[in-house]
Amino acid sequence: MTSQTNDVSGDTVTDTPERPRRHPLLIWAWGLVRLDFTGVAFGALFFCLSLTPSLLPRDWLFQGLIGGLNGAIGYGIGAFLSKILARFVVRGQPGWPPSRRKLYALKAGTVGLALGASVLMVVPAAAWQRQVSAEMGLPGPDTVGYLRVLVVAVLVGAVCVAVTRVVLDTIKTLARLLIRRWRLSDEMALLIGTAVVVVLIVTLINGVLLQGFLAGASRIFQPQNATTREGISQPAQRERSGSPASFAEWDTLGYQGRNFVATGPDAAELERVNRRPAQEPIRVYAGLQTAGTDEQRIAVLLSELERTGAFDRELLVIVPTTGTGWVNPVAARALELMYNGDTAMVAMQYSYLPSWISFLGDQQKSVESGRMLIDAVQQRWSQRPPQQRPKLVLYGESLGSMAGQGAFAWLPDIADLGFTSVLWVGPPNASPLWTAITERRDPGTPEVQPRYDGGRTVRFSQANDPAVIARDTAAEWHGARVLFLQHASDPIVWWTPDLLTARPDWLREPPGRDRSASMRWYPIVTFWQVSADMTNAAGMPGGHGHNYGESVLDGWAAVAPPSGWTPRDTERIRAALRDSAGIDGPEY
Repeated sequence: MTSQTNDVSGDTVTDTPERPRRHPLLIWAWGLVRLDFTGVAFGALFFCLSLTPSLLPRDWLFQGLIGGLNGAIGYGIGAFLSKILARFVVRGQPGWPPSRRKLYALKAGTVGLALGASVLMVVPAAAWQRQVSAEMGLPGPDTVGYLRVLVVAVLVGAVCVAVTRVVLDTIKTLARLLIRRWRLSDEMALLIGTAVVVVLIVTLINGVLLQGFLAGASRIFQPQNATTREGISQPAQRERSGSPASFAEWDTLGYQGRNFVATGPDAAELERVNRRPAQEPIRVYAGLQTAGTDEQRIAVLLSELERTGAFDRELLVIVPTTGTGWVNPVAARALELMYNGDTAMVAMQYSYLPSWISFLGDQQKSVESGRMLIDAVQQRWSQRPPQQRPKLVLYGESLGSMAGQGAFAWLPDIADLGFTSVLWVGPPNASPLWTAITERRDPGTPEVQPRYDGGRTVRFSQANDPAVIARDTAAEWHGARVLFLQHASDPIVWWTPDLLTARPDWLREPPGRDRSASMRWYPIVTFWQVSADMTNAAGMPGGHGHNYGESVLDGWAAVAPPSGWTPRDTERIRAALRDSAGIDGPEY
C-alpha cells in the first residue's frame, strides 16, 4: 500500500510504501526465534565442550539433553556479553555498526562455523564414549547413530532459550507498567521488575514445585512400599523382624524391609559353606509404618534387639539405610557368611523416596535418622558389661554412608564410642567426615585416594580389584578400622556444586583407575556432565560407577576379619556369594 499527498506546488507526490502493521503476538513470537549471533557462537562452544568425556558413558539421548542444556547456557552467556560489548565497548567506535552487508556476512559465517563445529565434534565424541564404555566393560555407540545427539540438543536448547525469553519479556512488561504507573526511571523499573520475577520464580521452585515434586514422588513410591517382591514370604525364624514372634509386624516393614529380613543365609546354608555348626543370623528392621515416629521406631528396634539376643552375638552391625530403606544384600550376606551367623544387623527405614530424590530434597532427614539409630543402639550396647559386649560395627552405603557419618563430630569419636570397624561405601561428596578427612589429607596424596595420618585409623581404596583393596589395607591398623571404598568413576562421590566454577583436585591429578584420562574440567559444563552421570551411576557394572558389587566383601575382610582369617577364606566366601541366588543390584 502507498499513500499520496500534494506538495505546495500542487504536484502529486508518492510516499514510500507503508509497512503493514503486524499483530503484537506475531511480533512477540518472532522475538522468541530471533537469535543473537554472539550467543550462537557461545552456545556452539558449550555444546561442543559438553561432548567431551566425563565419568560415565552416555547414550545419544542423554548426551542430547546435556548438550542442549549446556548450549542454552552458553547462548545466554554469549547474548549477555554481546549486549555489554555493544553498549559499553564498541558503541561509537569508528566502523561500528558495520554495514548491512558485512553484518550479514558475519552472521552467516558465525552460523556456518557453529553448525560445522557441532557436527564435526560428534565424531570424536562417539569415539570418547566408546573409550569410556570400554573402561566399564560396556559396548559403545556407533558414530552415525550418535549424530542423533544434534537433533535432541537443538530441541532442548530451543525450549530452554524460549523459556528464558518469556521470563525476560515478563520482566520488561512489568518494568513498563512501573514506568507508566509511578514514572520510575528505566534502571529502577528494570531492577524492581527483575527482583519481583526472581523472587516469584524462587518461591515457585522452592515452595511449590520442589515440595510438590517431593510430595508427588512420595505418593508415587509409597504404593511400592506396600508391595512384596515375588518369592518373598514372611520369615518363621524368631531371629528375624517380621516373624510371628517379632514386635515389628511383617506388613509394616515396607518393600525393602521385607526383602532384608526374609532373605540371606540361614543356619543350614552357613553350615554347608563353612562346614561347621552355625547360628541363625539376626536381622532387625523397622519400617516407616512400624510406628508413628522415629522415636517409637527406635524403641521397637531396641526391643527387637533384646528379644533376639543380638547383644550376645560376636558382631553387632548398625546399618543406616539408603532413601527407600535398602540394605545391600551382598554386604549383609558376606558378613554373615564370614562369621558363620554369629551376627546381628539392625536397620531402619526413614523415607519412601529413592536416594537421589532424598539427597536433593531432604538430606537432613537421612542424617538425623542415622544419628538417632546409631546413638540409641550404641547407648544400649554401652550399658552391658564390657566383657559381655559384641564387637560394634557400622556399615553405610551411598546416602546411608552420609547418614552414618552424621553421628560423629570427628574421627576420634568413632573409637571413643566403642566402634571397632566401620565400612563406608560410595559416600556422597557432602558427607561431613569424608569431606573433612579428604581436605586434611597427607600432603602429596591424591584426592581420589587420599591418606590421612599415615593410614593409622582411616584408609581409602578405589575398590576396583580385590588385590588392590588388600594392598591398600595391608599395613597394620591402630585402634578402630575405618575404610572408605570409592570408585574414581563414581559421580555420587565427586559431584559438588563447586564444579560450576572451580576445578577439583581429582581433575588436576592423574586419573583414578577407571576414569578416562581424556576428561577435562570446564566451567559450568563439567557440573552438568557429572550431574547427568549421577542418574545412571548405579546402573554400571559392578566395580564401576556407584555399583560396588563384591568389593564390600574385601572391605569386610580388611576392617572386620574373624580371628585367623586368610585370603583363602575370602575367596571361599566370594565363591559362595556368586553361587547365591536372588542377590539384587543396587536399589538406591
